[in-house]
Amino acid sequence: MIRFENIVKTYGETEILKGINLEIKDNELVVLIGPSGCGKTTSLKMINRLIEPTSGKIYINGQDISQIDPIQLRRNIGYVIQQIGLLPHMTVEQNIELVPLLKNWPKKKRIERVKELMHLVGMPPEEYMNRYPKELSGGQQQRIGVARALAADPDIILMDEPFSALDPITRSQLQEELFELQQKLQKTIVFVTHDMDEALKLGDRICIMKDGKVVQFDTPEEILKNPADEFVENFIGKKRMWIQPEHVLAKDIMITNPIKALPSRTLAQAIEIMSNSGVDSILVVNKENQLLGIVTAEDIRANKNTAKRIEEIYTRNVYTVKPDDSILDVLKLMAQKNIGYVPVVNENNLLQGLITRSALVNYLGANYAE
Repeated sequence: MIRFENIVKTYGETEILKGINLEIKDNELVVLIGPSGCGKTTSLKMINRLIEPTSGKIYINGQDISQIDPIQLRRNIGYVIQQIGLLPHMTVEQNIELVPLLKNWPKKKRIERVKELMHLVGMPPEEYMNRYPKELSGGQQQRIGVARALAADPDIILMDEPFSALDPITRSQLQEELFELQQKLQKTIVFVTHDMDEALKLGDRICIMKDGKVVQFDTPEEILKNPADEFVENFIGKKRMWIQPEHVLAKDIMITNPIKALPSRTLAQAIEIMSNSGVDSILVVNKENQLLGIVTAEDIRANKNTAKRIEEIYTRNVYTVKPDDSILDVLKLMAQKNIGYVPVVNENNLLQGLITRSALVNYLGANYAE
């Protein structure tokens, strides 16, 4: 874990960071973002002591980093920058093995690690190991930069706008590759960008900064749905949910108290419940609130002369979604199965809520109407 405790940085009369407090969890990718001059890159460079704070402390796994030799600290933290920073007179192999060499790894172990990482970033070692940086494209150079950052298997990787100088297609491809790498390797990554699309695409959590302060630090979904203030709302874009509806989850739009009944209820009781609640269907649950199925007013009318209780007639095969499924999943299911409602259940099939077409319309109207 990385912890900033009351970090202040001043240059002369200018205060760049104004009491930063934040915690970055193990194995999460945190994005620092904000306008130019907000302090995001300064904050990043303090983690490996390229910049020292004027006051305050930074801790890694509970240890004050000001008490760690900066050279040793940096050799245990991966670092990827916008300019890539490959040494032009060294081959790809030599660039990747640089930190393991400084850490006195045996030659055989270094070569094995280089080959492993080149395969990991999609660059076959037999084709690229002996090339020089000038013989690579910008995207290939940045892949080697990522491989070099991973070479000594650090727990922490710092990335300072690593893809911003690349063309849009290459940039998008590398973002996907980084996301997949993180799923495999589970490193703690601190990533600086000025691009909100990139932040939303990559970040487990996003730290939005302004004028040397943290304005909001939360998950992409929470920031999109509940921006802390007008600055955050304008910075992320007020209509971004239209562009990225996958961040709206089933739990955000579901009715949390749907009408339900035990299967032992009589048909007469079911009709009374529907009438009093203004609905034409009831979700059927057991005493533990596990979803069993659904019964509709039409079902009751069709069976009123042959059945007495809900358990005799309710529909057992019901399509459901999980609370963290996106609105896109819900809409796709409704369209494919031609249904107007979807119960929301957890992993134990406990009923959490209900999504109806009218609930969807109400949510979209409330959040996107001018």
